[in-house]
Amino acid sequence: MEISGIEFEPETARSLVEDIMERSGQNPVACYQCRRCAAGCPVAEETGYVTPDRLIRTILFGDRKQALSNELVWKCVGCFTCGTRCPNEIQTARITETLKKMAKEANIRPLSPKVGNFHESFVGSAIRWGRINEIEFMGVYSLKNTLSMIKNLDFKALFKELISQIMLGFSMTKKRRMHFGFQSAKGRKEIKRLLKKAKKKNNILES
Repeated sequence: MEISGIEFEPETARSLVEDIMERSGQNPVACYQCRRCAAGCPVAEETGYVTPDRLIRTILFGDRKQALSNELVWKCVGCFTCGTRCPNEIQTARITETLKKMAKEANIRPLSPKVGNFHESFVGSAIRWGRINEIEFMGVYSLKNTLSMIKNLDFKALFKELISQIMLGFSMTKKRRMHFGFQSAKGRKEIKRLLKKAKKKNNILES
């Protein structure tokens, strides 16, 4: 079945919707495209035409490739403005986070590599320490970006990135937002256990 140039495959759509509902705890089927989420999305200008309502529409049509490969998945800041405005309380931020995980599992490269590096560095630091240590987190993030640019032989971008990160570090230190000590939270083993359990559950669902 084809509607306005978009091919709709019911079985494919059902599989994708059920997968996202199970993993995100959200119900995209409840969306009736009022676009209140789009009107309040703070990153809409950065993602082109991909606003929360359009992303949900893509999911409902079963376009897995487009759902996993779009700017909103990687540029969503998780402010939950969409869910606050939604009359059916759909938290699209939960859906974008789920799609981000699914994209990584499918080995799909993020459209915004820096955002992907930021996400990996942030989550990795949180799991290691139970909280974020700015100096370690920024160091790992900068290293990932540096290695990526060296791999692509983009030395001009590398120089600009190093200057940008140095200036950011100075600014954060001046405002006392950069802490050089390492702190850890209690219950780190519990966090790792829950993460391991979640990964095991996802593997069972996929099989």
